[in-house]
Amino acid sequence: MKKIAILGGGESGVGAALLAKAKGFKVFLSDKGILSDKYKEILNQNDILFEEGQHTEEQILDADEVVKSPGIPDKVALVQKLKSLRIPIISEIELASRYTKAKIIAITGSNGKTTTTLLTYHLLKNAGLNVGLAGNIGYSFAKQVIDDTLDYFVLELSSFQLDNCFEFKADIAILLNITPDHLDRYNYEFQNYIDSKFRILQNMTPSDNFIFYQESEALANELTKKTFPINYLPVSLQGKVPQGGSLQNEKLEVTYKENHFSFALEDLPIKGSHNAINAMSAILVAKVLDIENDKIAEGLKSFKSVEHRLEPCGEVGGVKFVNDSKATNVDSVFYALGSFNDPIVLIMGGVDKGNDYSQIEALIEQKVKALICMGTDNQKLLDYFGKKVPLIFSVDSMQKAVALGQEIATEGDVVLLSPACASFDLFKNYEDRGRQFKAAVSALTIA
Repeated sequence: MKKIAILGGGESGVGAALLAKAKGFKVFLSDKGILSDKYKEILNQNDILFEEGQHTEEQILDADEVVKSPGIPDKVALVQKLKSLRIPIISEIELASRYTKAKIIAITGSNGKTTTTLLTYHLLKNAGLNVGLAGNIGYSFAKQVIDDTLDYFVLELSSFQLDNCFEFKADIAILLNITPDHLDRYNYEFQNYIDSKFRILQNMTPSDNFIFYQESEALANELTKKTFPINYLPVSLQGKVPQGGSLQNEKLEVTYKENHFSFALEDLPIKGSHNAINAMSAILVAKVLDIENDKIAEGLKSFKSVEHRLEPCGEVGGVKFVNDSKATNVDSVFYALGSFNDPIVLIMGGVDKGNDYSQIEALIEQKVKALICMGTDNQKLLDYFGKKVPLIFSVDSMQKAVALGQEIATEGDVVLLSPACASFDLFKNYEDRGRQFKAAVSALTIA
């Protein structure tokens, strides 16, 4: 019996374990941190062997294949040992893609991929398609393909997930942009990160469609060096394109083959030029899948971002406030920090679950002008980041955190709640934490 070891016991890891078990593999899941009670119960119910708080190497090095959490860097000693033994290391995405007949819409980019993924899924779901949402968002892809009842999957993919994809193939790929990000994971070589993003195109064929923002400089430069046997559908804010999407006279103009769709930018519920790019990318997917124009327009008008996930919740004095309360682990904060180019006042803290903050250290040093630690015990955060950020504070309530954030931030800054921790020291759950944040921001706007 083939043995699969799973490194990481979050949503993707547990989903991968369930899929591997369902397909008849011997499964061992290992997490150096502490697993949530929910996931432990699922693993026990399915008789899946697991450990937490450590990695037992003899159990892992004995595997025929390893599914690695995207949050674990390649430089970790265990991963290096696996590579030296030539034990294949794959992502949950790679594993799940082997067991689905569904068409795959894969979406990546340094910024905007969550919004684009959610909007694409919404347009397809609203049009009545049998579609699932997975990847770096929603429920595990692997868990959803156990029964494999869906016709389409919309996947948000990070570079870390793509790094361990090899046979995975998208039917429609969206590459929104590439900016220097996460370089600590790529030996501080921007080209390595670019190469990682372009892995979304591997294995695609001439009948597959590639949607991309053509004014992204690094992306455009890479396309001058490489050609792919696929159908190119550029999105532009600067000029008309014969096939693809462009912004003209404050309208989104999208053309696929002989089909055209037009939509007023002012009617889009998500604002900003970056969201014009995201929306045109999602619309192109809908056109490729032959969704009627009236259904697309209906879906665009009814779209709402997911609550507590990079949710804009107000602007006061030119300072944007963003609620990412759902970010209860370091991995989620990593993605949140990568979503902004503006200076950040970051609110973190809560119940630490054995977090390793080294993953976000470089991003915090690069992007965060002040760190507000919010919890009943902030010592670990204060010790770790005390000398790594210009300003660091400790508070014990949301009202204090938001008021301090407003005081520190200046026009053009972002005050970001992205805690990396569980919420139950000061709040009922992450939803309660997010709603208290929004209430505190709302009180600022009223005042």
